[in-house]
Amino acid sequence: MSQTQEAVRQAGTFGSFPVLKNEREWGFADFAWVNIGLAIATWAFLVGGATALFVGFGQGIAAMIIGNVAGVIIMLLATTVISSRYGVEQYTILRSIFGFGGVALIFFTVITFTEVGWSALLGAMFGRATAQVSNVVFGTAIDPNSILVTVFALICIAAAWALVAKGPVSIKAFNRIVAPGLALVIVGLIIYLFTQTTWTDLMAAAPLAPFDDPALNFAIAVEFNLGVAFSWWPIMGSLGRLTKSPQASLWPAFIGLAIVTIIAQLVGMASALTLGDWDPTVWLMTAGGAVFGVIALLFIAFANITSLASIVYSNTLALRQASGKLFATTRWEVLAAIFLVPAAIVSFFPGLLYDQFLLFVTFSGAFLSAVCGTVIADYFVLRKQRINLGALYAPGSKSRYHFHGGFNLAAMISSLAGVGTYLWLYNPMTLETDALFNWTTASVPAVAVSFVLHLLLTPLLNSAKSGRGGYELPTELESAKK
Repeated sequence: MSQTQEAVRQAGTFGSFPVLKNEREWGFADFAWVNIGLAIATWAFLVGGATALFVGFGQGIAAMIIGNVAGVIIMLLATTVISSRYGVEQYTILRSIFGFGGVALIFFTVITFTEVGWSALLGAMFGRATAQVSNVVFGTAIDPNSILVTVFALICIAAAWALVAKGPVSIKAFNRIVAPGLALVIVGLIIYLFTQTTWTDLMAAAPLAPFDDPALNFAIAVEFNLGVAFSWWPIMGSLGRLTKSPQASLWPAFIGLAIVTIIAQLVGMASALTLGDWDPTVWLMTAGGAVFGVIALLFIAFANITSLASIVYSNTLALRQASGKLFATTRWEVLAAIFLVPAAIVSFFPGLLYDQFLLFVTFSGAFLSAVCGTVIADYFVLRKQRINLGALYAPGSKSRYHFHGGFNLAAMISSLAGVGTYLWLYNPMTLETDALFNWTTASVPAVAVSFVLHLLLTPLLNSAKSGRGGYELPTELESAKK
């Protein structure tokens, strides 16, 4: 490979330039393992345990299937489908929808909040899992909120940084080892659970901390799982652009993030209902005994590293393009470290992450569901899946996607309206709900409102005559074909 070709490849892998098909690293199996590794990290068990707070096993199955399948489908339409077609990471693609300034605003508020939170949570889970292994193997007595848990979390963050510094090839290689091991852990846990309890007893197990209203409990469980599904949105476009075809992107992502996630969550929920604790770093040791528990915790701890690496890779790309000229020439390794600094700081409060887990996930869903509705309306309906690649990289007002001073007001307003709809139906802070919430949840109306409002506002604020947003113009490639 010539120096010029290598420079182009590096610009695609570690920058915002399109990745050509012959430069893409991941086939169907590779991307499947990446997503399975993401799906079976400790958060899947934690989500299952949290679902058990509100509903029993039967309703939990339904809530997880509805929430994950619906949420993942919507999320993939707003991320992976677009990026895998053009080979462009999603935050560059989003310039065509929100404008350059709009993307920066979304990244430095919503995305930074959610991804720093997930990164710190994964580190804390790694820390607690490692502490549990130490307590069993070496007879230590490390408290789950001690400074040693933070030290272990920082080690996880450092390991993820080292993995990301080498690029997506190392992430692929690591997942080929970790993901199959995690699958075996899941099988082992299922076997154990059904040797310790009967199906009848599992179905009869009461939720851990439900409200008095059964319909409200089920709606919150569905909404919580929708929020988890939407939480994949910040990273999936950047990962999907590295796949060799749309088929190698969409189906592996659905298999991992919907189907495998549900299986892992069901194991977490069943364990919480039968063992009485929703923290997987606690019940894994109880469920499997010393030997299996240690092996399971070690595999899940390493899965947290790969999951964290995927988050860091995607968001380092986003940080580079959302910051404009500020980090344009910053070395990749340094930029990844900059993203991880806030996560490292939050890791000093591991108990907070667990105590506010439900609140964190639902607030994330409030914003990300609304953004998904806007993106789907813009790309599939208004643009008919056509994006001008040249305009994505044109500077300032020279770009068709400059909109109003760098902000697409139609997209921003519609997304905010979606968030407002969500918070009207369901307030995650107080858990107060509107009567409609029991029937519709909050995420689904948020998607619908932002979708419809964006279709209505775009002709008013970005008329075809103005050329603003380039909605009436085909891509340069299609123009050349004509």
